[in-house]
Amino acid sequence: MKHLRLSQLTILFAAIACASLPELSGIAANTAYAQEAMRPEVGKLVQQAGEMFKAKKYRDALAKLQETDRVGNKTVNENFTIERMRLAVASAAGDNEMVVRSAEIIVAANKLPSKDQLQLIQVLANSYFKSGNYAKASKAYERYFNEGGTDASLRPYYIQAMSQGGDNSKALKEVKAEIQAAEKAGRAPSLVSLEFYANAVQKSDKAAYLTSLEKLVTYYGKKEYWVNLLNSVEHKSEFSSRLSMDLYRLKLATGLLTKTSDYMEMAQIAIQDGNAGEAIRIIDQGYKAGTLGTGSEAARHGRLRDMANKRLAENKAAQAASEDEAQKSSDGTALVNIGFAYATAGDFDKGIRLMEQGIKKDNLKHPDDAELHLGIVYLMAGKKANAIKMFKGVEGKDGSTDLARYWILYANQAK
Repeated sequence: MKHLRLSQLTILFAAIACASLPELSGIAANTAYAQEAMRPEVGKLVQQAGEMFKAKKYRDALAKLQETDRVGNKTVNENFTIERMRLAVASAAGDNEMVVRSAEIIVAANKLPSKDQLQLIQVLANSYFKSGNYAKASKAYERYFNEGGTDASLRPYYIQAMSQGGDNSKALKEVKAEIQAAEKAGRAPSLVSLEFYANAVQKSDKAAYLTSLEKLVTYYGKKEYWVNLLNSVEHKSEFSSRLSMDLYRLKLATGLLTKTSDYMEMAQIAIQDGNAGEAIRIIDQGYKAGTLGTGSEAARHGRLRDMANKRLAENKAAQAASEDEAQKSSDGTALVNIGFAYATAGDFDKGIRLMEQGIKKDNLKHPDDAELHLGIVYLMAGKKANAIKMFKGVEGKDGSTDLARYWILYANQAK
């Protein structure tokens, strides 16, 4: 089973690395104020650093501010103003370590207006995250939200910081709440949150893992999510081997059938089940995909196609008698099977009519299979609403309900 990758994790780090800080030029003290409120020996250095900052000589500006560190007995205001300037310059210079140092001092001083203070907490959280100090990043993000921060784009970082910092249970609780809130609001949960949740519960909670995979398929529909979802249902202890062909059908529909051996096996099963028309369609798709008709076994592929065509002709010759016998039977299974063979060979009208008659007899060995197959045929015939309604009625405990639910996911994504 594939382990889900956090597909946006590298983007996450890149975003943090380039995250725009609040208007730091406003947070940094202007030099006119510095000269008035600070001693000349300090104010002059700050003013010079400010001029270098405007000229984009960031390293020179930092070096100039470092000279203020050698001035003794600085006042609280002097220190605060210096750090505000240093924060702006360090940010422009890409000096994350210096950003953290200055932001910590400014936040701890708690002298900024509440809005600016909140922005600085955000800056500090992002800088901790960038430096890999996830425990501190987690606490800073938590403080940001607790004090009124509303930037939802920070939540994936907050969750990742909690997880990387060792607080997995809290991260899982937070991401679950985020997913539920998004769905309640009628929007798709973030890909990062869904992947995080799926990875977190993969080994500990199979039901939650399957649910998260279904959400990933529903909202994002990538093939890798379909692979994980169908592999997971196939490996459920209650999944019946009787449904292996139905699983193949869904894999074929979702583009997951890629191996020559799978195309061959699926076509052979279809022939054995009396669905030669379906076998021809499978083989044709294999040829179209370039999976069949090439390589050392190309001749074998051709023989299989010839066999399917021959069997289809034989079945057509015998179908009239089979239909009459099936109509007389109290068991509708034969009618369903014959109808399915017609429909998968392309005769949807007749196939659907016979399948519906068979299901109405209400004397089927596997009624859920019949409804699942009729739903598939409806979908093939372009009757999406009928298909979804039929799929929703499948209630088997052997995997048929899961497959029906996944066909609905596919139906809602298919163009």
